[in-house]
Amino acid sequence: MESINPYNFEVLKKYPDMQASHCSDIISKSHEAFLKWRKQTIAQRCSYFKKLAEILQRDADEYSFLITQEMGKLITESKAEILKCAQTCEYYATRAEDFLADEQVSTDAQKSYISYQPLGVIFAIMPWNFPFWQVLRFAIPTLLAGNTAVLKHASNVTGCALAIENLFLEAGFPKDIFRTLVISATVASELISHPLVQAVTLTGSTEAGKNVASLAGQNLKKCVLELGGSDPYIICEDADLESAVDLCFKTRFINAGQSCIAGKRFIIHDSLYEEFKTQLKKKMTSLETGDPLFATTTLAPLAGKKHRDQLQEQVLKAIKHGATLVMGGDFPLGRGAFYNSTILEAITAENPIYKEELFGPVAALYRFQKIEDALKIANETSFGLGAAIITKDIEAGENLARNELMAGMCFVNSIVKSSPELPFGGIKTSGYGRELSKFGIREFVNIKTVYIK
Repeated sequence: MESINPYNFEVLKKYPDMQASHCSDIISKSHEAFLKWRKQTIAQRCSYFKKLAEILQRDADEYSFLITQEMGKLITESKAEILKCAQTCEYYATRAEDFLADEQVSTDAQKSYISYQPLGVIFAIMPWNFPFWQVLRFAIPTLLAGNTAVLKHASNVTGCALAIENLFLEAGFPKDIFRTLVISATVASELISHPLVQAVTLTGSTEAGKNVASLAGQNLKKCVLELGGSDPYIICEDADLESAVDLCFKTRFINAGQSCIAGKRFIIHDSLYEEFKTQLKKKMTSLETGDPLFATTTLAPLAGKKHRDQLQEQVLKAIKHGATLVMGGDFPLGRGAFYNSTILEAITAENPIYKEELFGPVAALYRFQKIEDALKIANETSFGLGAAIITKDIEAGENLARNELMAGMCFVNSIVKSSPELPFGGIKTSGYGRELSKFGIREFVNIKTVYIK
């Protein structure tokens, strides 16, 4: 496997694939480690994560550089990702005992309660766009619950995957609590059926989620799926225009647009539409491509040439089917997987991209006159990850977010974002299950009933 810098296409390092037999041996060792790890108290496990947080904070610059080299993210965003991982370690280290405490239930028994017990080895398949955060968002609560984990990371961030394994060792975790498998997707599919793998989690595309769900179902194993998204942002007639443009610009260009919870479809009231488009275009025109390690760069490359080419194909297809190109729609010649910031409008329901996810710096604009029409556009998609409402009427915005938008996470006057305090996940083809908060730590446990007559 090759790790290639998307800024200049230089090969950073090559990694030999692991054979299935080697992986089976690692999973067996992880199971043996689980049998001991599960017997540690939650407080003991928490102490390891406090140390993990310290190392992440101490070595944030080193890990940030690795992220940017491997997948092209702006260095400031890479560092924010590392610090968010440290914050999540601290969050769970102070709350895990409460989240996993036995819950007493009054019945006709002398004593009855619910106990949260670990399952065993959990197999994680993770993507490249947030190479540390996606992994640790899963691993922190899962390991604190008493499980162990094996990871198949995206091949282009193998350096990050191995660095995370070493991070756990440096923090003093017992050997084999967390292991990285350098394997192909084919081998990963085979490992789902391994008898010592108790459950599987995937963050990735909807298509990959369907494949994993099918394999997990055939083997009667639980899975958590965090899949794609095409988040709608409804800008209401009473919205503060400047604030709305700022929020939409911010959400669309996080990680050069390569985020499942990025705002991708902006549904704007007719009275604000033209001015919104003008202001958004002005902001997007100001973006500067360049080396993502430089502070002056504001638009990073995509994670690789294939990602850029796929996005270009989608944009051209959209135009062919009647969408209007406001700006962009191409990529600069020369080195690097850059894609120019792009705006598309006049997208009908018959256009292929009406129901597709655009994973890059492309904003799709829609206009509406009645809120019912805005909700129809927002909900008329197979995705259901995040959504947002921008309005001065907080009560009306809350009602739309709570009762009308069909998504797992709905925000009012804010970009959709993840935080350790709130459950993260979607509905429909955006997946099922939840990460983070108390719900995330209870995904991979045996919710056990104990009844004493």
